[in-house]
Amino acid sequence: MDNKDIEFYLSFEKLMKKINTMRTLDIDAIRPETARLCELLRVAKVTSTSYANARLESMDRGERIVAYDSGLPCVEIINDRTITEMMSIISCKIFIAAGAEPWTEIERERISLLTQTIAVYVSRTRVIAAAERFAFFDDDGYHNLRYFIKSLQKAGPAGELRGKAAINFNLKHFSLVNQQVGRSSGNTVMQGFYHRAEEIIGDKGFIGRMGGDNFVAVCPGERLDALLEFFNGSPIVYDEMTGDKIMVSASVGIYQMPENFEYSDVGDILDKIIAAVTIAKQSGTPDIVFFNNEMNARKQKASRLQRMFPESLRQEEFKVFYQPKIDIATGELIGAEALCRWFHDGRIIPPGEFIPLLEQGIDICRLDFYMLDHVCRDIRRWLDEGRKVVRVSVNYSRKHMMDIDLLEHTLDIVDRNNVPHRYIEIELTETTTDVEFQYLKSVVSGLQTAGISTSVDDFGMGYSSLNLIKEVPWNVLKIDKSFLPLESDNENSTRSVMFKYVVAMAKELGLECIAEGVETEQQVNVLRQNHCDLAQGFYFDKPLPVEEFEKRLDIHHYNNAMV
Repeated sequence: MDNKDIEFYLSFEKLMKKINTMRTLDIDAIRPETARLCELLRVAKVTSTSYANARLESMDRGERIVAYDSGLPCVEIINDRTITEMMSIISCKIFIAAGAEPWTEIERERISLLTQTIAVYVSRTRVIAAAERFAFFDDDGYHNLRYFIKSLQKAGPAGELRGKAAINFNLKHFSLVNQQVGRSSGNTVMQGFYHRAEEIIGDKGFIGRMGGDNFVAVCPGERLDALLEFFNGSPIVYDEMTGDKIMVSASVGIYQMPENFEYSDVGDILDKIIAAVTIAKQSGTPDIVFFNNEMNARKQKASRLQRMFPESLRQEEFKVFYQPKIDIATGELIGAEALCRWFHDGRIIPPGEFIPLLEQGIDICRLDFYMLDHVCRDIRRWLDEGRKVVRVSVNYSRKHMMDIDLLEHTLDIVDRNNVPHRYIEIELTETTTDVEFQYLKSVVSGLQTAGISTSVDDFGMGYSSLNLIKEVPWNVLKIDKSFLPLESDNENSTRSVMFKYVVAMAKELGLECIAEGVETEQQVNVLRQNHCDLAQGFYFDKPLPVEEFEKRLDIHHYNNAMV
């Protein structure tokens, strides 16, 4: 073996060692080793072209790289074609300098070894890239939650999170964006928002999508103000041809990691930003919320309530309270709304503490069905006792829109208790997606066909309320208390005018119209002036335990409703 042979094997060994350490395709990184081997083998140029399949090869539509080029005039001598296990094709073309002596058999064998090595390297890195894309990108091309967690796990122990902000942001009212510009343009908007946020964050942070319009990110501290300004509302192009834009903003939860931050685990960071964004998404709160110690205490309390819920449900600690509904013209008790109260260890846990918590999962659906069952038990008992019974409304969370058998489940509970359908009303709120909206229409129609009334709850609080009553065949419209005129409002105030026309519209559509949250005599007078005949609220009665409500059933009349 002469010195040239020894140098070839040493150079080839250097190439293999470097390739074995590389997970990504980087021809420049192995160019010195490749160049030396080509010089030893009298190779003037090497190209490698990858084709995803044979059809693309026949069309010569592949990704071509130049592994080595001496710059000399050359001619193609060898085309080494490899079919990988993934059925992709790699074509390596080897050129010799024009006018050079033909390669010897030993040179050809070594050239073949070089081309096969390059093919294996290209193929392996392509497979790794495909696997990582599958693992760390979702179907729409966004970095996913797995990528975000991996990035946290890499940055945290290295101390690279110190001084940075972990963020959970949710695009506000994005279903309306889809309705306004169409789903395809809506996808363009979301991608534009995502990529602009990614640009602001820069290469010292990272971003991923949890699903839908919900994202997580880590942002360097010095870029946080710019990012939050962007989240407050920014125009995003939805039509590349015309340049038309739409304003998009986000609800944001932030955990600011201090300069001495000590990483513990991913779950702790996610819990904090999710807790903050949950508050940011609630009505009446800022759109941007920073996590603090008070939230930490709230999170621990929420965890305790979640653990308590299953056993409390089995022990029937949840009690039905009934808030009367009144015909203000006659003072007659014409219905009631069933409201939930949780009694535990001698105290009442406020609904504001446990309802939003249960809304985060499907536990709220279990509670809703529990409430419907207990209402039906009460109605059946009242009927058996010969009492005059009124229609009772039961609230359903929008989480029920995930239940494809919701209609059957509801009818099963009512019929199991042998309750005539006319005594039950189901209150539903607007949904957030087109799919849920279509299912909502189906459920409401099914309930009505079965003789169960339906009402749209909190009308006026949502952002598609008019579409909601235009498309869905409701029986009852419940006007949210935010629409009720205040003591200081005159008949020409915005609130008074809006209330007047909402009531008129409901009546024109043939809907029962009831105002909730009625608290003053002046509000009762406004209802009467605008021909809104039905009301509920503290002016008439607070939510009552079943024993107290039964007394109201027996009296069946409210004198304070009369002029």
